[in-house]
Amino acid sequence: MLPDARLRHASLALDTGTQGLLYIVGPLLVAALASAPPSRSPPPPSSAWPEPSWSCSRRRRALATAIVNRRPAWCRWPDDQPRPGAPVRLALPGIGFAIGAMNVWSIAMAERHEQELVSGIIPAAFSTGSFLGGLLYGRRTWRRSTADRLITASAAFVAGWLPLAALPVPFAATAAVAVPGAFLTVVVACAYVTTDAVTPAGRTSEAYAWLILSIGVGQSAGTALAGRLAEQPLTSAVLPAAGAAFALAVLLAARRQLRPAGHQPRG
Repeated sequence: MLPDARLRHASLALDTGTQGLLYIVGPLLVAALASAPPSRSPPPPSSAWPEPSWSCSRRRRALATAIVNRRPAWCRWPDDQPRPGAPVRLALPGIGFAIGAMNVWSIAMAERHEQELVSGIIPAAFSTGSFLGGLLYGRRTWRRSTADRLITASAAFVAGWLPLAALPVPFAATAAVAVPGAFLTVVVACAYVTTDAVTPAGRTSEAYAWLILSIGVGQSAGTALAGRLAEQPLTSAVLPAAGAAFALAVLLAARRQLRPAGHQPRG
């Protein structure tokens, strides 16, 4: 609906950032309920607890997206045309991996320091950074190409996770995760705009669906691996940086493919 490219870019940044509002209130509410005084009734046995909702919901979302993408109308593709946005789809699982690992790491941090509320404060701080980053990014006009912004933001996203390797105390960790959160919106918005620029007309819905699937798959993998390594503080703390570094490596390796045909980079 927006013919102006700058407005489309700003709207994507705002859309990505405002989605973070869902992850600000939710984690805080769950953490507050978890830290509330226990009721007098005995808890159910461990076997009665359902499978962790993060992992379960992400698998369902990934399955649903895969089913939609397999619809016959979307599967017909000329053999002589490469599928658009492949490097971005390969990179975004690393972004999702970092988010999934961070969620589990925040729970491990709360248990280690016996501060249950921290398990909700850390994801909320990350999402707050994403929301504010989206607002700031969408208000500015950028001269560099979207592909360059995508790579630069991905590098900043990696750097933002590195302080966690120092195993900071909970409140320092809360402040630290707001930094990669601020660059998450920029990465995702640039990924959508980059994909849109290299996608033929009529294939945008398919391309966007694959991006969503890529992030969901990465989140599931990050959640699963971080859960297995939760008892190893240093290892679990570096998992978000490892996922982000994977995404950056893929984007750097495929830098030329991120630009539309006929684009001439500035000297």
